[in-house]
Amino acid sequence: MLKRLVALLVLAAVVLGAAAIVLHQRWQQPLNISKGGYILTVAPGEAFSGVAAHLQADGVLVDPWMLRIYARATGLDQQIRHGEYRVPAGTTPEALLVLLRSGRVISYQVTLPEGITLRRAVEILAGQKRLTHLLSGPDDPRLLALVAPLQTAEGWFFPDSYRYERGATDLEILERAHTAMQAVLDEEWSQRDADLPYEQPYQALIMASIIERETGMPTERGEIAGVFVRRLQKHMKLQTDPTVIYGLGASFDGNLRRSHLQDGSNPYNTYRHQGLPPSPIALPGRAAIHAALHPEPGNTLFFVARGDGGHEFSASLAEHQRAVRKYQLKRREDYRSSPAQQADSQ
Repeated sequence: MLKRLVALLVLAAVVLGAAAIVLHQRWQQPLNISKGGYILTVAPGEAFSGVAAHLQADGVLVDPWMLRIYARATGLDQQIRHGEYRVPAGTTPEALLVLLRSGRVISYQVTLPEGITLRRAVEILAGQKRLTHLLSGPDDPRLLALVAPLQTAEGWFFPDSYRYERGATDLEILERAHTAMQAVLDEEWSQRDADLPYEQPYQALIMASIIERETGMPTERGEIAGVFVRRLQKHMKLQTDPTVIYGLGASFDGNLRRSHLQDGSNPYNTYRHQGLPPSPIALPGRAAIHAALHPEPGNTLFFVARGDGGHEFSASLAEHQRAVRKYQLKRREDYRSSPAQQADSQ
């Protein structure tokens, strides 16, 4: 009887040992993932059992029971973080759990270029398929709340590249851009030149947006800022086309007419109205903000596009009129007003 019992125990040990070996081999066997990898999305609040079910449904995991038992026994099932994961080929079940606990999710990037309008920024974000879209447009109440009591949020978002994870919202991106713009403007304002015609940072932001839209040539920003600052100091109208165009909005067809320049009902018509326009006309970058607060000294009061991307600057109206006749009345065939025309600017 004792011999039989010993034999049974030995047999059981052999069976258990063999089973343990098989289980260990299966645990160390890589998941069924192709060379290109596998994208796994863990929804917020999703239980690990649901994740295992997705893996089984996609054929990545043949039998999820071992993974679920191990995850529960080690507590890893309570530590996984939601998000979108890229699981490479060769990943074992244990390595997968480590990845899900790490939170190393896939991130994406969206760029808001300098000089675009807020409307265009919202459109760019709307084109990001991995973002959750909440905003109705540039006048969305949630954007206006960021800049209250101002009536428009134009200009208040720093143009830059922003990284995000799947499930982030367009509002979150612009909240970050708004925080960045506040920081940049505060820093530049604290280091501004003396005797500028601005009473508050917002006026500098407006000026920076005009500078941004007037030229894409970095070397000209300071001189253009100098022209506009001197015109303000001399109580001259700014007379800049980009503000008029902004005020025309969707009705602008690409052809700025004399009637547009004579239209006093357009509050952004700086040919008819004195001083700065009511708001920024674009999202200015740091260089444009710096130029607005550190304009180049000089005596120029006018400038006209040469057609090669740069401008001809003049100190007197007579000089300016000669430059207009030279560069505008007989435009070169390859005429372009800016070296970095932005098709997405409006």
